[in-house]
Amino acid sequence: MKPWQWPEDRWRNCVNRVRAGKRLTPPWPAGKRCAVALSFDLDHETNELCVGGNSIGRMSNGQYGNRRGMPRIMSLLRQYDMKASFFVPAVAAKLYPAEQRAIVGEGHEIGIHGWIHELNSGLPPANERDLMMRSVEALEQITRARPVGMRTPSWDFSEKTLSIAREMGLLYDSSLMADDSCYELLENLEPTGVVEIPVEWIRDDAPYFAMSRIAPLRPHISPEDVLAIFMREFEQAYLEGEMFQLTLHPHIIGYRSRIWILEELIRAAKAKGDVWFATHRQVAEHAATAL
Repeated sequence: MKPWQWPEDRWRNCVNRVRAGKRLTPPWPAGKRCAVALSFDLDHETNELCVGGNSIGRMSNGQYGNRRGMPRIMSLLRQYDMKASFFVPAVAAKLYPAEQRAIVGEGHEIGIHGWIHELNSGLPPANERDLMMRSVEALEQITRARPVGMRTPSWDFSEKTLSIAREMGLLYDSSLMADDSCYELLENLEPTGVVEIPVEWIRDDAPYFAMSRIAPLRPHISPEDVLAIFMREFEQAYLEGEMFQLTLHPHIIGYRSRIWILEELIRAAKAKGDVWFATHRQVAEHAATAL
């Protein structure tokens, strides 16, 4: 049966599986006009491993994120006294346990980002649940801090992802795109109490800078233009009194010709004087008070 032949209950059920509910932010903490929530997806070698690949070259690109990208990012956050959220596949955490302990040790947040950067929608429900459970246990074992939030790999959400997150008692998700500020997730139109911190490809470095030597995919935009897009997003968020959420990757933003984009954004936000810089957990905890 083609989609145009579906009965109404079929397309309604499809739409209503996971839906945006009550809008939870703003207002922000007293005296703050806008929230800035920086996040980094530490995919490292799992971008290659998740597709069953064994390309030495692609894995070396992932290793760059650990060797050079992360030190630059951590140095900047330290310099400007910023706290951020890091979403880490369990396999990447196992490859670099000292990196994860250093992140938590400096007051940043670690969040779930799958086991090996697998796509949830391609998994049987039992396998998806097993991998999510194993992932949170691995991160807790390595860091001694149990994650309270998740970002699905590639922002891929299955029919069962939300129910598994609820079973795990997670506070928030950051994988969906129904708003600019936080909202409560609905499952089959029922409130869940799970806060969504929405993402967007516009506010992600990968679409602008990713490339493949095989596929016809090449960076087509300059770092200056990417900064201009991010800056416009931030300035409008500030004007509206809402949230600027950003997703970056150490193996992408961490290069010498790109890391300055992050510094310019931080400097511009700091210059406002009334911006709340928060981890995703802090944003979700604040938003949850409106549930």
